[in-house]
Amino acid sequence: MNASSTGTKGTAPDLSKIRRGPIVVALIIGAFVAILNETLLGNAFPDLMKAFDVSASTIQWLSTAYMLVVGVLVPVTALLQQWYTTRQMFLGAMILFLIGTIVSATAPEFGVLLTGRVIQALGTGLMLPVMMNTILVIFPPEKRGGAMGLIGLVIMFAPAIGPTVSGLIMDSLSWHWLFYLVIPLAVFSIIFAAVYMKNVSEITKPKVDILSIILSTVGFGGIVYGFSSSGSAGWSDPEVYWTIIVGAIALLLFIWRQLVLKDPVMDLRAFKYPMFALVTILLFVLMMTLFSTMTLLPMFLQGALLMTAFKSGLTMLPGGVVNGIMAPVAGKLFDKFGPRVLVTPGIILVVIAIWMFTGVGASASTGYVVTIHIIMLVGISLVMMPAQTTGLNQLPRRLYPHGTAILNTLQQVSGAIGTALFISIMSNGSKDYLKGSSDPNSPGEKVQALVAGVHNAFWIGLVIGIIALVIGLFIRRTRPPEGEESRAPAGH
Repeated sequence: MNASSTGTKGTAPDLSKIRRGPIVVALIIGAFVAILNETLLGNAFPDLMKAFDVSASTIQWLSTAYMLVVGVLVPVTALLQQWYTTRQMFLGAMILFLIGTIVSATAPEFGVLLTGRVIQALGTGLMLPVMMNTILVIFPPEKRGGAMGLIGLVIMFAPAIGPTVSGLIMDSLSWHWLFYLVIPLAVFSIIFAAVYMKNVSEITKPKVDILSIILSTVGFGGIVYGFSSSGSAGWSDPEVYWTIIVGAIALLLFIWRQLVLKDPVMDLRAFKYPMFALVTILLFVLMMTLFSTMTLLPMFLQGALLMTAFKSGLTMLPGGVVNGIMAPVAGKLFDKFGPRVLVTPGIILVVIAIWMFTGVGASASTGYVVTIHIIMLVGISLVMMPAQTTGLNQLPRRLYPHGTAILNTLQQVSGAIGTALFISIMSNGSKDYLKGSSDPNSPGEKVQALVAGVHNAFWIGLVIGIIALVIGLFIRRTRPPEGEESRAPAGH
């Protein structure tokens, strides 16, 4: 079942004369464009439903399909990065993203728009692991925190301004401009990368195991699809639980196959490094909480506090901006003090914020919600990049593509699971409240039902946050294996 290919040993490129600055700028521009586009679309769903005359469950595919494609593609990127150069991977990803954006912008019907989103997702799925792997290769361990912090700034700042920019566009222009706006940014990213992006990866061209790719696609795809569709279809829908069951079986077979292959598609031997394994578990738990909070909060703001989509976007903007600013600061502090002084206080802040959310009612002031949101995202900024960098720092260089692919894949899976779990808890809590209500059809009772459901979800989030806190207590500074540090570039 292996594709015919020789697993030749490649020669590592000379990194001593690499100019890191332009490469990082190219990566940041690409990441900003891709992530901004993802968050621009959420606020426009009601308008897109009217424009294409489709239901809420249909329009959700614009988000579900995106997450599904990224979740399926990312595991394969570890293999692709050993077949194609950094430059080829990044430019290929951005060109795919540009094509998808143009298709989406000019879509005459929903099917074409969905196709454009899938092509965009192919580009994003290729780019995100390449970005992290490149940072690991071109920076020595003692400087990676600052570099990861810059990437973190973009990863959090783009989603922060996305809903607000989207609200402005939808108030004054058509939905097409959500994509027209991104086209020049994507073109600029491609031109800049074509000039400044250098190859920093080692091409080894390992054997391609087709069965592993099939099992990975069915496994990760089935789990992400099943959990993502549970919100609209319900857990009792056979399509939901059978998809998850088939995905889980395929995933187990994928794991077994990776452990017996000489050249695995995703080398799970990275989990032999204890700090990487611990960080992976921590981020999986934490990302469940983060993704679900980002989904619940707009629903609470619009459904309980009766805000418009634009105002809810503005309410969430300060937290996102503060998080973006904090990311490079946390990176520099990580380089100086290590992860322990950042990760534990960060998770404590997240737990405090979730606990405060369990008491927020329909009479809460906007300022109070903004304050809690800022506390949560400051905590997240102290945990995310420092924890990722700590885990990846322990790996030998040959496992960098696999480590980044593992972390990116599990973030997609944990996002799908967390969102489905918390939305399900919220929905059931709301239904239970209305069953005991004397007037379940009154607008006031529906608001109280939403508040009760959100509170239930945040109580579960608090439990998950405490689990993350216990795991975080064991995080400590790591070093790459003997002999790996000497291969880091001395460039500037």
